[in-house]
Amino acid sequence: MKFFSAAIFLLLLIFGTGMAPMVAEARALGGTGMGPIVAEARVCESQSHNFNGLCFSDTNCGSVCKTEGFDGGHCRGFRRRCFCTKHCA
Repeated sequence: MKFFSAAIFLLLLIFGTGMAPMVAEARALGGTGMGPIVAEARVCESQSHNFNGLCFSDTNCGSVCKTEGFDGGHCRGFRRRCFCTKHCA
């Protein structure tokens, strides 16, 4: 039984670590052999100018940010401030 569980562990270790270098190598080579590369859009953040008080609701923060011309917003930080977000180049 110990040999069987050790063999399973060894196989998981080999196959688990064998996949990560292939993904990193595929990204370095421009995605050859691993399918299309998906570009992630950058997200720009700015503290809301119109939100008043402590931010406890991401929905409320997002609504205020949309009136400021942003795509949305979320609460963050120890002081619970509203940060507006939008996709930027």
